[in-house]
This record gives sequence, C-alpha cells and structure tokens, in this order.
Amino acid sequence: MPAHNDSNLSQEDQIRYGRHLVMPDVGEEGQLKLRKARVLIVGVGGLGSPAALYLAAAGIGTLGLVDFDTVELTNLQRQILFDSDSIGKSKLKTAREKIQALNEGVKLELHETRITSENAMKILEEYDVILDGTDRFPVRYLVNDACVLLGKPDVYGSVYRFDGHVSVFDSRRGPCYRCLHPQPPPPELQPNCAEGGVLGVLPGIIGTIQATEVIKLLLGKGSPLIGRVLMVDGLNMKMNELVLRKDPNCAVCGEKPTVTSLIDYEEFCGGHSVEMNDEISVEELNQRIKAGEEIVLLDVRQQFEYDIANLNGVLIPLGELPSRLKELDPSKEIVVYCHTGNRSGRAVAFMRQQGFSRARNLVGGIEAWSRKIDKSVPRY
Repeated sequence: MPAHNDSNLSQEDQIRYGRHLVMPDVGEEGQLKLRKARVLIVGVGGLGSPAALYLAAAGIGTLGLVDFDTVELTNLQRQILFDSDSIGKSKLKTAREKIQALNEGVKLELHETRITSENAMKILEEYDVILDGTDRFPVRYLVNDACVLLGKPDVYGSVYRFDGHVSVFDSRRGPCYRCLHPQPPPPELQPNCAEGGVLGVLPGIIGTIQATEVIKLLLGKGSPLIGRVLMVDGLNMKMNELVLRKDPNCAVCGEKPTVTSLIDYEEFCGGHSVEMNDEISVEELNQRIKAGEEIVLLDVRQQFEYDIANLNGVLIPLGELPSRLKELDPSKEIVVYCHTGNRSGRAVAFMRQQGFSRARNLVGGIEAWSRKIDKSVPRY
C-alpha cells in the first residue's frame, strides 16, 4: 500500500480524486480531511456494502468494518460487495479484497466479531463517524447508546420491502435513535427482512445516502440529516421527511439520563422473553428425532417458503392457525418452526393459550437447522 503524506496529494491522488478537487466545497483541503478520517461500518450487508465501496472510492483514509458472518447465496441479491465466488467465505476478508482492488490507498481495519456491550465502546471509540448498517434492533440500540456515551455521530439506515429510512443521530447537536424510538417494538412486531423481504436495489439507495451523510459530516459541509429522518418510498418513488426533536426525557441523551452505560440489549429488545421450556434447539430436536421419539413438526410459514425448503412438517401458515387448530392433537408434543423463529414463537404463545401445553418453538427456525444440522436444506 502506498504511503500517504497527509499534508498534500500525490499526482496520482490528484487524478483519482480530480472530480472532488474541482468542487468548491471539497477541493484539496476537503480531500485531505477525508484521508485523515476514520469511519466505522457496523455490518457489511445490504447497507454496508454500497457504503463501504463509495467511502473507499471517495478516499476515506481508514475504514473499519465490523461483521462476523460468511457470504451466503441469499446475500447476492443486494450485498454488492460479494459475488458467487464469495459464497462460504468470510464477509470481511472478501470485502477487504474488493475494497483494496478499488482503492489500495484505503487502510482497512477488520473487526471479525459480533458487536456486544462488552466490546462496543472499545471498538467505536477509535473512529470519527459510525455508520450503522445492521438490521437487528438490539444492535441498533447498542450502537446508538455507545455513540451517545462516546459523543460520536451515528449515521443510521434501515430497509424493509420497498421502504427505507436514513438519519444522522448526534446527541451533541440533536436527537438520538431513542428520541425516535424510546422502546423497541415487541418481538412479534419487529420487521424482519428475511421474512418480509426487501427490494434488492433499495439497500443500495439507502446505503449510498448514508455514505453521502458520512462525507458531509467529515467535510463539515451542507445540512446533515440531524433532527430529520428521510423516508424513501421506493414503490412510488417518493421521499418525505420527518422532523425529529431531542427528547428531554430520553433515557440516554436526555436531561436526566437513566442509561449511563451499555446494557443487555437482547433483554431490552425482548430477546429473552420466551420461557425456556417453550423452546427447543435444533441440536436437541435432531437428537430426539434420531432417537425415534414421536414429535409433530408444524411449519407456520407460507406455501412458497415451504416449497423452497422444509422439514417435512405439517404446513399451516400462521394466519390460518386459529381456524385450523382443530387439525392438531393437543396431547402430542409439537415443535413449531418458521424461517428464523419469530412467527413460530407467536404461534407457540397462541397455542399454549389454547391448551397446547407441549408446543415448543424451534430456536432459529429452518435457517438454524440448515446452518447447524443439515446443510443440504436450502437457505433463502
């Protein structure tokens, strides 16, 4: 990697970033600011992929990437950092190859780990701006709270089906994520792209807007989305704006904060609300099936999902369960599964209320079964 001189641009840099240099709001001074900047992207998926590529192309000096996953076939519909040859490989190592091929002058710092309350502060404190590319509520609240405690801007994005949101949460100048969502929705109402879907190009739009906001913050130019939530309706191609004010009663950035250190975000977002005797792991289910135990498998997904991959269970979509409950025997042990465990968790809660005391939720759903038990079961 060529050594950088932070006080001036090389001839190659002047050619590479020439379209920036002719812009009055960037110029050589602005380009040097980008070179000195340190940006962290949490989650190198649908949002993080385009953001990483554009920030690298723009000449950000140091890019930190946080992810712990491997590339899957289902990622390729929207995660443009990866291709068919990447399947099964580490996302971060693949991202490093692609980004270095684009701009070898960018220094990459890879954090191949799950971000948690134990490591978040140490990771985030080393960067100027944090870009949140995650899709799970516990991580969103974790990143927000860490940014508030550290005084860092959190460039937020989210996507679901045809809709996307972008904002910049900076508690030093405006509201934080908790000012918009003081409490997470209950687990059964939390949007899930794996189950609800997302238009493949939408993360590209939202992730690119996030990258734009990062660059504006670093340059100190324009009006960042602080105190504003940009809402993108991809189906009707409309953009609207929600004005957001700082909440004086906010638990983390308010006048009398009650959250002064990082907490258990899985607990906060309802991740541990299900009783353990209502659940069964894929490992335990596999052992008991091999032992020949009598267990009824109930699939509460949609027909098209069942056609992609199934465990030969009885198919009763969740919406039809109340009217078809009589088809099931409450005296038998029933293991309910869906794609990732959310719908089946709701099904089990309902069934137990109706007297199915032996109904249990398969933790992680058919996705976990494919990952941990039988890789021949297709993933989607």
